[in-house]
Amino acid sequence: MSYRPYQQIDRRRSRQISVGPVKVGGDAPISVQTMTNTLTTDVAATVAQIQLSERAGVDIVRVSCPDQESTAALKDIVRQVSVPIVADIHFHYRRAIEAAQAGAACLRINPGNIGSPERVREVVNAARDHGCSIRIGVNAGSLEKHLLEKYGEPNPEALVESALEHAKILQDHDFHEFKISVKASDVFMAVAAYQQLADVCDHPLHIGITEAGGRRTGTVKSSIGLGSLLWAGIGDTMRVSLSAEPEEEVHVGWEILKSLGIRHRGVRIISCPSCARQGFDVIRTVAALEDRLAHIETPITLSIIGCVVNGPGEALMTDLGITGGGAGRHMVYSAGRQDHTIDKDAMIDHVVEMVETRAAALRAADPKLVPAPVTIHAEAEAAE
Repeated sequence: MSYRPYQQIDRRRSRQISVGPVKVGGDAPISVQTMTNTLTTDVAATVAQIQLSERAGVDIVRVSCPDQESTAALKDIVRQVSVPIVADIHFHYRRAIEAAQAGAACLRINPGNIGSPERVREVVNAARDHGCSIRIGVNAGSLEKHLLEKYGEPNPEALVESALEHAKILQDHDFHEFKISVKASDVFMAVAAYQQLADVCDHPLHIGITEAGGRRTGTVKSSIGLGSLLWAGIGDTMRVSLSAEPEEEVHVGWEILKSLGIRHRGVRIISCPSCARQGFDVIRTVAALEDRLAHIETPITLSIIGCVVNGPGEALMTDLGITGGGAGRHMVYSAGRQDHTIDKDAMIDHVVEMVETRAAALRAADPKLVPAPVTIHAEAEAAE
């Protein structure tokens, strides 16, 4: 919920579908996804990786199913995790049917790439019979030959045309429980494709910048691309694609949503870059607090400012805060007001204790606060 007009996001109105118990589209919170990178046949390793992502706050996890052994393992994986699983399928229609039978909540498959109309019909029927939704996943790196010949190279128009061709196949089978992604590693291409697709359909959209890179470069690219789309109200579910562990993708995805006020989860730290005025080591303090407060799910804001120039002003807008002072004593703020001072040697432990106490009190007052999705205005609501 936004309290200031300039923070308001008018969200594109889309159809709503289900990925297991998670609603995607409509007025549902924008969900955060990731994908495992273990061998799917290694059930223990895959489950462990999913559970780490669950602790990070993931809503949906995708698992690759390249062969029959993987779809057989999927059944055991689904039973041991709490989040819905998307089975990633390429080309082989039998893998899609097996994944639906194994308990996948969604199939990531492009219906135009799996063979004859009869095979498409079998996959659609399997999805329908087992309550699976489908994600049409168009990627600039694997566009159909006829579209590359038509456009000469991957571009936004080709991505959108491919997506709509695949969507028509499902619609012709009277199947509408699907979402679409049109990903590219080029930020400009991806954003333009999503913008064009959003204008011509009401299908829920899975947004992402594919093959974005390592932890640092991929985070920057994804933040620019996904941030631009989300700010424009486009996107119903999202994945940050990093050459990093899946839980890191989840952390970055949440930070993007939190920075736009779309969803809130865990401690949001507002901290200064530090300078010669700092009364304590801001950089190392923030690093320590990020690590020690990672287990907190309740949304809380915490300001860590090294001096009194901006510290009091930032503390006015956060739940808890610390401002650097003289003689090794620092001011602690609660609900925007000066509360007490604390010695620098005890400061980190003290802040952790304060945050944990506040989180426990908030949970006791409102158990539904974890996690706390923020419903942003849809176009229909704005029209009213």
